[in-house]
Amino acid sequence: MNDITACFAFLRYSLGKKENMSRVITGMDWQELYSFASKQALLGLCFEGIERLGKEYPVELKRNPIGRELLMTWMGKAQQIRRQNMKVNVVAGKLFAMLRVDGMRCCVLKGQGNALMYPNPYSRTPGDIDVWIDASRERIMEYASKKFELGDDIRLQHLETSLDDVPVELHFFPCSMNNPIYHARLQKWFRRNADLQCSNVVSLPDGAGDIAIPTTAFNVIYQLTHLYHHFFDEGIGMRQLIDYYYVVNNDELLVIRDTLQRELKYLGLWKFAGAVMYVLHEALGLSEEKMIAPMDEKRGKLLLAEILDGGNFGRHFTKYAGFTHQSMGKKYFLKIWRNMHFVRCYPAEALSEPIFRTWHFFWRVKNKK
Repeated sequence: MNDITACFAFLRYSLGKKENMSRVITGMDWQELYSFASKQALLGLCFEGIERLGKEYPVELKRNPIGRELLMTWMGKAQQIRRQNMKVNVVAGKLFAMLRVDGMRCCVLKGQGNALMYPNPYSRTPGDIDVWIDASRERIMEYASKKFELGDDIRLQHLETSLDDVPVELHFFPCSMNNPIYHARLQKWFRRNADLQCSNVVSLPDGAGDIAIPTTAFNVIYQLTHLYHHFFDEGIGMRQLIDYYYVVNNDELLVIRDTLQRELKYLGLWKFAGAVMYVLHEALGLSEEKMIAPMDEKRGKLLLAEILDGGNFGRHFTKYAGFTHQSMGKKYFLKIWRNMHFVRCYPAEALSEPIFRTWHFFWRVKNKK
């Protein structure tokens, strides 16, 4: 069993799969597993698996033990992730309450809403807080300028700020696409479904407050679009794929699968959906009956290779001259070079990406405060 096969087996186990782990434990390089989990922002989730192994496979662990120093480091990281989640939960609840009191209908995208799908919501590595506000761009900008400290930069889909030292993105709309036709269709779909997402209120763990989060049916489309966008932007990691695993591994989607598939095709997401299903099946063991599209092996292998090389949001790329760490000017051309590798698989998005990015750059310059 090679290292990545062992890592995938351990991921499935950490997700709660009932697998025989004896052979995996015997051949596991624990330092290699730690490096994989760190690169993919999965240290908290994988530590859940480590704790489970201690209860279910104590004999096997004695034969191939995790070094004490590594175990203590891993435990410390898991505790740090737990504390980060607790802080972000409190701020998310505070932000949602403030917006609601001020008459701004909104919902929290991804992030702490996704964490609620995990068996242990504190095991997911948290990021910033993305809030979609159901209002016009002008109203959001006017409100944000009064309530938050803003920089002079504004992006097409969001404003960047912070609350209690937690980064916050205030979204005019949830996500964009490079191809203008599919982008226009997507925005109409977002507007048509906005009201329900802002009404789907849930409680955060340990009394941290309430937030509205998107429904599962909405997340199937939205989070796939988010993955697609970042695949062309700087890359995506296994943490985002595990989030999506929890989204689609839901029996309620079986009833609306035909409708979802029509929407995926209309929005230009069908091919990428097949690639994602392949990765979820190969790496995480998603059953075919839960899939929203047939597996696409060719595109799936390409996606998996990008995930393994780039890690969380492409921060660890060794390919493409490590473009995520280059200067802005050099990155511009390296991104074009990278996306040309995807033209045969995704022509509409790959060919539109440099055009959209160039237009967006000048749009941001024009709209600076």
